[in-house]
Amino acid sequence: MKRVGAHVSTAGGVENAPLHATAIGARAFALFTKNQRQWRAPKLTTASIDAFHKNCSDGCFKPAHILPHDSYLINLGSPDPEKLQRAREAFIEEMQRVEELGLLMLNFHPGSHLKEIAEEKCLQLIAESINISLNTTTGVTAVIENTAGQGSNLGNQFEQLAFLIERIEDKTRVGICLDTCHLFASGYDLQTTKAAEFTFSEFNRIVGLQYLRGMHLNDAIQPLGSRVDRHASIGKGKIGMEVFSYIMHNPACEEIPLILETPDSDAWSSEISLLYSLEG
Repeated sequence: MKRVGAHVSTAGGVENAPLHATAIGARAFALFTKNQRQWRAPKLTTASIDAFHKNCSDGCFKPAHILPHDSYLINLGSPDPEKLQRAREAFIEEMQRVEELGLLMLNFHPGSHLKEIAEEKCLQLIAESINISLNTTTGVTAVIENTAGQGSNLGNQFEQLAFLIERIEDKTRVGICLDTCHLFASGYDLQTTKAAEFTFSEFNRIVGLQYLRGMHLNDAIQPLGSRVDRHASIGKGKIGMEVFSYIMHNPACEEIPLILETPDSDAWSSEISLLYSLEG
């Protein structure tokens, strides 16, 4: 079964996320477990955790279909030692919050070299950061999201994702989330079924489809290879509809969270219905 959903709000508490997901007809969802623009957050309460579990159960959301995302402030490849340490501590806290909620994955952007260190050195720091986090926590898989390559962000090339995975000590606890807008912005063509097949075959050859743990389904405002991260609603950008039909028929995308991050949250319900209609 395909599991389409969206990155929903946690306003009022994380326990409200599954309620918002249910309201739009989702079979999966993503969320921030804390304010993504702040370093500190109150600890999760037992009441909030219990309510989250109940609402997930009522909505038929299993942990494998929920994809939490970490704070945008975290840079696991920071060239500044003090900022790197702060990022690592914050990431471990995010992993621990995911553990507390009984979830299985934490989605994150790899990191940025900020034009201060070489790309390979930054990638090595990111891999080291992931290993430290996995060694400090239990049960949660670190899910690396590919990026658009905007600015000094790394993770926009399949070779960079493979570089990271090769250096992760516990490969049972590392995965990849592919964002369609980011792929397209990075230069991976998705505009036709043939192009999508080639892009996915390249991902399988270089990284391995066995590492695919989720996807972000977004169209793109900017053209192929722009390296600009600007999402568009499904079918209303430069990518078009064929790749989304391809994904909805792709066995590699079964039972993983397929998450909308499109700009119009009021349209999520209709976008979810549209995607399911592509299954035929």
